[in-house]
Amino acid sequence: MKAAAKQVVLLLNLIRLWPTLLIVAFSASDAPIRADIRRWCAILFHEEPIGFALLHRHIHLMVFFREYRNLVYLRLPFSRAYRWMMPPLASLHLDIPDLGPGCFIQHGFSTMVAVERIGANFWLNQQVSIGYSNDDDCPTIGNDVTVRPGAKIVGKLRIGDGATIGLNTVVTGNVPAGATVFGVPGRIIWRNRVDA
Repeated sequence: MKAAAKQVVLLLNLIRLWPTLLIVAFSASDAPIRADIRRWCAILFHEEPIGFALLHRHIHLMVFFREYRNLVYLRLPFSRAYRWMMPPLASLHLDIPDLGPGCFIQHGFSTMVAVERIGANFWLNQQVSIGYSNDDDCPTIGNDVTVRPGAKIVGKLRIGDGATIGLNTVVTGNVPAGATVFGVPGRIIWRNRVDA
């Protein structure tokens, strides 16, 4: 019964989703969006959708995950013209001019991200602030970075590939690749060995 009710909700929402469906199906920017869909499905549903299943999962994510809507509207052109039909999460603000594919936002409420660049496979949690220390100093974040709930990353700094920023950590300096940073101020508590 529960699965049937979900399918009815999905069908009823197709009217509100037609702009994103057309763009996801035919846009040149579909590669990052498809990578996002695959990442969300791998994490949430433990599956790798292909073909029509990819569009079906896009519909499911748009209907039931407002954080996903924010991500889609960030990626798609002219999103202000149609995002009113399925509003994004109001307390999640993303100012990311260069965002790599495979971004996952877990519980994105009360979160602000303003960066120069974020690499592929970024994982973001709730109540995170990432941004400027003045008018033009903002972070650059590498590939495969995870930012846990409550973290603060401020200033012109670089978070290296594979780094993890721990719960409620305050980062004001560069974080090397493979490091796990925790505390106030953030200190490296673990570093993955990187083979040359």
